[in-house]
Amino acid sequence: MLTLDASHGEGGGQLLRTALALSVALRQPVALSRIRARRPKPGLQPQHLTVVRALAAVSDAAVSGDALDSTEIIFAPRALRGGSYRFDVGAIRGSAGSVSLLFQALLLPLFLAREPARLTLIGGTHVPWSPTVHHLTAVFLPALRSLGLEAEVSLERWGWYPRGGGEIGARIGPSSGWSGLCWEARAPHPRISGVSAVCRLPVHIAERQRRRALERLARRELAADIALVEDAHAFGPGTLLFLAVAGECARAGFSALGRRGVRAEAIADEAADPLLGYLDSAATVDDHLADQLLPFLALARTSSVFTCPRRSSHLDTVAWVVEQFLPARIEVVDGPPARVRITPAGLAPPP
Repeated sequence: MLTLDASHGEGGGQLLRTALALSVALRQPVALSRIRARRPKPGLQPQHLTVVRALAAVSDAAVSGDALDSTEIIFAPRALRGGSYRFDVGAIRGSAGSVSLLFQALLLPLFLAREPARLTLIGGTHVPWSPTVHHLTAVFLPALRSLGLEAEVSLERWGWYPRGGGEIGARIGPSSGWSGLCWEARAPHPRISGVSAVCRLPVHIAERQRRRALERLARRELAADIALVEDAHAFGPGTLLFLAVAGECARAGFSALGRRGVRAEAIADEAADPLLGYLDSAATVDDHLADQLLPFLALARTSSVFTCPRRSSHLDTVAWVVEQFLPARIEVVDGPPARVRITPAGLAPPP
């Protein structure tokens, strides 16, 4: 059994999700201690416990320590299965925990199942400190398609903090293997698109967000196609501005969520500022996509290289976790932009 100190590096929920996803993908039992030890609320919170139980369900895992506030678990997967699953982050305790993070934890192992998988995930679709569903559909999944991996996500109902209650559907096709990624330099003039959305709030908020973003981009002689979306079916109110960059050897996305007392124009700036910084950096992927890709690239058939605006603590933490499970080598050279090279493990997944 592999034993890991889950307080290593960034020491948050991403270490837990990455470790358990690799545990299931490789059928490698793992013991985790000091889970989220340095957080204000240490241990497993509802969104983390949902990930543990969801990964246990798809792998028939034997688990001990899967309880709220637990700081230690032992997780031993036995048989990876595709099929249809439904997981609700709010079922354990009312929570707007991220369905995007839950989906990403399930995705790698389910690509390695023998049969396709269908998921219904309920919780927060657009919540702070996690990728929005729009980042999944416009950035993360298109990047995986560049490797030869196919999955689809559909937004069925918006779910905002703090009420959650959103829903996504997902289809994941099994894969017999995938290639690496060689994105050292992006082609000039990538396409910029986006969404400015409101749920159960006046539509002029979304219009102002969109107008401000277009003004910011126009100052740099940049154009964008930003769709205006109004939806009245969410459980709670919320606003989003999401901006995406797509092009040859380039994928990036930047989200900002509305908050009480913060002007729509300030929300637009929160998405536009990092987008412009990304473009200035000459990086090929955004900081979040950088660490999201590492586990997939460590299991690819060929080596990979990409650049991101900066070397983050999340990137270093995920690299550390991957190297505990696999004889892969991940080299990160500080930038800007930071350069990441992955020499994969060269291991076939177990039967």
